Amino acid sequence: MRDLFDRIIENKGPLGKWASQAEGYFVFPKLEGNISNRMKFNGKEVITWSINDYLGLANHPEVLKADAEAAAEHGAAYPMGARMMSGHTDLHEQLQNELAEFVKKESTYLLNFGYQGMVSAIDALVTKDDIIVYDVDSHACIIDGVRLHMGKRFTYQHNDMESLEKNLERATKMAEQTGGGILVISEGVFGMRGEQGRLKEIVALKGKYNFRLLVDDAHGFGTLGATGAGAGEEQGVQDQIDVYFATFAKSMASIGAFLAGDKQVIDYLKYNLRSQMFAKSLPMIFVKGALKRLDMLRTMPELKAKLWENVNALQNGLKNRGFDIGTTESCVTPVYLNGSIPEAMALVKDLRENYSIFCSIVVYPVIPKGLILLRMIPTATHTMEDIEATLEAFSAIRDRLENGTYKRLSAAVEAAMGDK
Repeated sequence: MRDLFDRIIENKGPLGKWASQAEGYFVFPKLEGNISNRMKFNGKEVITWSINDYLGLANHPEVLKADAEAAAEHGAAYPMGARMMSGHTDLHEQLQNELAEFVKKESTYLLNFGYQGMVSAIDALVTKDDIIVYDVDSHACIIDGVRLHMGKRFTYQHNDMESLEKNLERATKMAEQTGGGILVISEGVFGMRGEQGRLKEIVALKGKYNFRLLVDDAHGFGTLGATGAGAGEEQGVQDQIDVYFATFAKSMASIGAFLAGDKQVIDYLKYNLRSQMFAKSLPMIFVKGALKRLDMLRTMPELKAKLWENVNALQNGLKNRGFDIGTTESCVTPVYLNGSIPEAMALVKDLRENYSIFCSIVVYPVIPKGLILLRMIPTATHTMEDIEATLEAFSAIRDRLENGTYKRLSAAVEAAMGDK
């Protein structure tokens, strides 16, 4: 019999094994200063492309004023306790009602965190007799929610409707045996690749198969659709999404999330979401702050317009220079390059130290071996000067990657760690 911690000590995992080379710089880096297009890293100003502050609300004067006033009036604690017991207020209800109207749903339930909210929502929506069918590229919160499911679950290939239909056929046969139902889960925007979920094609299959659809629209809410109501509005099928989920951590630049749908479904979730029933209510600072942010989403369309001006300038600039940005249909801007993990580390260090560009690096096991993904998040606060400087830097680092400069620089790392 082994000690439980033997495995943990011997095998730190596919990312953990790089900790001695990566921690504090490539992972767990420390960005300092006001959240904006330019922040400080290692004491030096850098153009930041890794902040999900899509609409630039994080340090907007009106937002700062609303947050400060809420903190002064209520402190950080009020209301105390879980919503069901002692943590419910008129303002929680007001925020829910305004969110429901904004995303065009009958009812909404406020959540104190996005990740745990999605995990708990999946757990509450299904029983062991039900079957889950979900996109293989789903976010970790969806995967963790599915792991709680005691019944059957199937993955379909990313945005592949033929694969989805095959799995719906399997799920239908199984549901006939168990007496359960079928829950299909997709994202509105897939946060790594930037592609929108094929929501229009998914809901079209409702005419052939009996299922309900849950959509995680963390990256679509506030950025897509005529009013900013998300990927469902963008694709004209918002009314056919059965349970709509979004978080405040992206376009609203805050903490919290919500679920929206028919009143009967939301009423059920209110009494069965364990992460909300047994957790402290969302503090008033965030509730009042979210009300202010939501009002700005509704009344200041110029924020989303500026965001998309920057998105189009960055993405078109990258494509014109021959970069592979995949098939993104959102603000998320992935740049795909070929190279090893040590080469990726050398490349990113060059970007940060010599070009003052800070963007996130994604490598195996998140993406296949041999690929480097530089994930960029344009915001409304970026300038054309930021974009032009970044395009110039990317052209330079691509040349160095292709001529072997980073391979030579990373030789010491490869020798120490082996070819991974």
